Amino acid sequence: MTHSSPFTPAEKSFKARVFQIIFESDTRAGKTFDIVLITMILLSVTCVLLDSVPHLNQRFGTYFGWVEWGFTGLFTLEYLARIWCLAQPRRYIFSFYGVIDFISILPSWLSLLLPGAQTLMVIRIMRVLRLFRILRLMEFVGEGRLLMQALNRSRRKILLFLIAVLSIITVFGSLIYLIEPPEAGFTSIPRALYWAIVTLTTVGYGDIAPITPLGQFISAIMMILGYSILAVPTGVFSAEVIRTIRLDQESEEACPGCGREGHDKDAKYCKSCGTWLDEETEDPREKASDD
Repeated sequence: MTHSSPFTPAEKSFKARVFQIIFESDTRAGKTFDIVLITMILLSVTCVLLDSVPHLNQRFGTYFGWVEWGFTGLFTLEYLARIWCLAQPRRYIFSFYGVIDFISILPSWLSLLLPGAQTLMVIRIMRVLRLFRILRLMEFVGEGRLLMQALNRSRRKILLFLIAVLSIITVFGSLIYLIEPPEAGFTSIPRALYWAIVTLTTVGYGDIAPITPLGQFISAIMMILGYSILAVPTGVFSAEVIRTIRLDQESEEACPGCGREGHDKDAKYCKSCGTWLDEETEDPREKASDD
C-alpha cells in the first residue's frame, strides 16, 4: 500500500526552489542569498559591538535594539526555512552549521528571560564560517588540504618539541623558585612556571621578575633560548609544507622498468631509465620502430 505525499507538486517545486537558494551556491540566486546573509551577519555583529560603547549606547541604544531585533527576526525565519525545506531536518539541526545557526539566534530570545544575554549575540560572527562553503573557494581547497597534510605529517615532531619545551619550562621554573626570594613574586612553583612561559616566549609582561644576579642570568639564558627555540616548529612545518607540495606534484606509481618512484604526474618516461610509464598505451618509440 502506497501513501500519497502530503505536498502538492507545486509545493514540492517551491520547497525545491527554496532549498536551492538557501543551501546551494551554484546558482546566481543562491550565491546572492548567501552573500546577503553574510552581509547581514556582519552588520548584526557590528551593531552589537557599537551598542557596547557607552556613549553610543546612550544616544542610539534604542535604535540598536530595534535593528538587532530585526536581524534576529530575519535569522529566525531563515533558520526555520532551512528546517522546512529539508527532507531530513534532524540531520541539519544537529549538524555543525545547524548548531551554529541555532546558537546565533538563541541569545536574543534568551534576553527576554535573562536581561543582558543579548551581549552574547557576538557569537553570531561564527556564522561567517559559511563563507568557505558559500563562495565555493575551490582554489583555496587544495591549499587548505595541503596545509592539513603538512600539519598531520609534522604532528609527531611538533609534539616532541612541545614536550621538550615543557621540560625546559619546568626545570627553569623550579630553579628560579629555589633561587629567588618570595618578595620577588615567586611564591610558588606554578607562579614560577608562569614566569618561565612568559620569559621563554619573549612576551615579558614584567609583572614578575627575578632580582638576584643568578636569577637574572637564568632569565637572560631563557630569553636567548626562546628566540632560537620558537623557530623550530616553524621550520618543521615549513619543511613538511614543501615536502607535501613536492609529493602532490609527483605520481605514486613506480617505474615498470627500474621501480623508481617520484615521477611528475605528467611524466611519460622514467627520469632514471627512460622506460615508458603509461602501461595502458603503447610506447610511441616502439610503434615508430615497428613502422
